Amino acid sequence: MTSMPSPWAAIVIGGGLHGLSAALHLARRGLRVLVLEASRVGAHASSASAAGVRSLGRDPAEIAIAVAALEMWRGIAGIVGDDCGFVQSGQVKVAETDAELAQLAARVAMVRSRGWEHEELLDRDALRLMLPAVSPHCVGGIAVKTDGFASPYRTVHAFRRAVEAAGAVVRERAAVRGLDRARGIWHVRLDEETISAPLVVNAAGAWGPRVALMAGERIPIGFSAFMMLLTSPLPAFVTPVVGATGRPLSFKQLASGHVMIGGGHKGTGDLETGTYRLDIDRAAFSARTALDLFPVLAGAEVVHAWAGIEGVAADDLPVIGFGRAEGLIHAFGFSGHGFAIAPAVGAMVAELATEGRSNLPSAPFDPFRFGDG
Repeated sequence: MTSMPSPWAAIVIGGGLHGLSAALHLARRGLRVLVLEASRVGAHASSASAAGVRSLGRDPAEIAIAVAALEMWRGIAGIVGDDCGFVQSGQVKVAETDAELAQLAARVAMVRSRGWEHEELLDRDALRLMLPAVSPHCVGGIAVKTDGFASPYRTVHAFRRAVEAAGAVVRERAAVRGLDRARGIWHVRLDEETISAPLVVNAAGAWGPRVALMAGERIPIGFSAFMMLLTSPLPAFVTPVVGATGRPLSFKQLASGHVMIGGGHKGTGDLETGTYRLDIDRAAFSARTALDLFPVLAGAEVVHAWAGIEGVAADDLPVIGFGRAEGLIHAFGFSGHGFAIAPAVGAMVAELATEGRSNLPSAPFDPFRFGDG
């Protein structure tokens, strides 16, 4: 193994959307940045995502970052030189019972009590104005009409192009084997060389806890392989992204007419190989839920199914913040709903690295909130 002198100011470990966003914002602050990706850029959760751009239904701790990210999505072409297929379609969460509608009403009241006005309660008639094809049994919902969705693959590669245009370097097939720190410098060990920089950003997704452990930090989160289904094309019948209140669902129709169905059902992932296995019974449950809400799907066939491996925290919130070791920032564990907030997460990481603080609240995402268990 050889050791090479390094000009890098920052090394980002992980070439998913959050790592690329962090690299972009760091590079635009004048840092010389290297991105190390063990496989290929966007190989896992980023490109396998449903790509919802959602402020609707967020945990209160995430609302500020989700609203800030939504504003960035509206101008995403100015940030990365591509509109990333972003469509401001709106998002709706449907109530199937009066009890669920009361739950959503309480949710909107809570959000407004915290000073946010973006969520809107829908009665039965208002719901049907947004979702004419929804099942008659649905009684209402909540909506954010400025939410939407993007194209995951297009977004990942738009961020990569922007990263490289900003002067950063992206290396694929560059698995990190170890981290050591000496005299204020991190030494990142690969198979054939060691690369050094004063700052390391751990954006390794489901592999984030393993990278943290290389630095002597235990961050106990798990991982899942979130599944997605794609149907055969249908005539246009729904514009917003749709979720359900009482059961898992994420549902949208693409411009091609294909319908993408997700919502958190999980297959089985393997961190050693980076592969996954679908759970057909759970996938079928997703399809049945979509059919219950939209009977027009009765004529569709499932033509494709896939999954993406993602880090999942016990409280469903991401890990964003300083490591205990100097010069280390963690940003992973986005628990299946990180795509939308990636532009703002990158800005947060760059602020933490260069200013020691973030303009968006980061305390709820403290990497060590779980202790060392």
